[in-house]
Amino acid sequence: MINYKLLTPGPLTTTETVKQEMLVDHCTWDNDYKQITQNIRRELLRIAHVSEDEYTAVLMQGSGTFGVESVLTSAVGRNGKLLIAANGAYGERMEEIAKHAGLSYKILHFPYNEIPDAAVIAEEIETDPDITHVSMVHCETTSGILNDIASVAGAVKGRGRTFIVDAMSSFGGVEIDMTALGIDFLISSANKCIQGVPGFSFILCRRNELAKCEGNAVSLSLDLYDQWKGMEMDGKWRFTSPTHVVLAFAKALSELEAEGGVPERFARYSENNHLLIEKMRNLGFQTYLDNNQSPIITTFLYPDRADFSFEEMYSFIKERGYAIYPGKVTDADVFRIGNIGEIYPEDIEKLCGIFAEFLAK
Repeated sequence: MINYKLLTPGPLTTTETVKQEMLVDHCTWDNDYKQITQNIRRELLRIAHVSEDEYTAVLMQGSGTFGVESVLTSAVGRNGKLLIAANGAYGERMEEIAKHAGLSYKILHFPYNEIPDAAVIAEEIETDPDITHVSMVHCETTSGILNDIASVAGAVKGRGRTFIVDAMSSFGGVEIDMTALGIDFLISSANKCIQGVPGFSFILCRRNELAKCEGNAVSLSLDLYDQWKGMEMDGKWRFTSPTHVVLAFAKALSELEAEGGVPERFARYSENNHLLIEKMRNLGFQTYLDNNQSPIITTFLYPDRADFSFEEMYSFIKERGYAIYPGKVTDADVFRIGNIGEIYPEDIEKLCGIFAEFLAK
């Protein structure tokens, strides 16, 4: 079996110490385990710069999409109307969720290489007074763009609507002050910038908005309010929790703090990203984005060469120790390289050396 590092936006390369935490078995009813859940919930609120009086944290089994679906179907419910601002596949996935759940919604489509326009969103809210909730993605890993949630927050909260942010690929790697921005629901996942492993998502909720979710959910297992109610009591998950993943995540949180918190992790990811773009451009690769590039993942256009094959390049790179990502945008031939996880500038140097070797070959 090839042992390689993941240059992807999650799952990502984790530390050996995080992996080792999963070698211990835990009972879901055990008080020690329930205390670990409670500690995680408190630490997530601290990272988000929010108080426990105003906000709370809910952990939800499943991938990040499970968390997004839990929020949309519990918060919007049967009586609300959702406005989705989408500039990539993950914003568009919110529309799929809304359709399947029978939610009332509208979607504003923006180009994949442009950030959602707060003025357009504000105009849509004023035109349609039935809109109760607005959702968007912070870092859209379809392209690697970092959207301007601050300007959209002003448009949404200034008009008294509930603001939902998918911060799947940014929370823990990019500073987000939920209180200052007025975000009501923020969703992320264990296997992103906190650098845990896949298995659960988490939702940071404004308490008064979460209270409105009672009885709204159209799903039993994804009922956000009921999940919180049990967890708030003593840390017990309603249904079987991914115990090994939770233990790994607790360790990953401590390693984030040891690294210097979100500012230092952001600095490392940014250094990876800047070095990657510089080295790849020197090799003749052009970035898909001209502006608003996140430090999370970078999208590159295929080189203008008749002999280029992504599949051949992918295999060549993987055999030498790294896995990259295929493209996801629809208007160009691209591939993507993640900058997050247990990845450092020396990995970027090695990777670009492999690219140079491939191009020469």
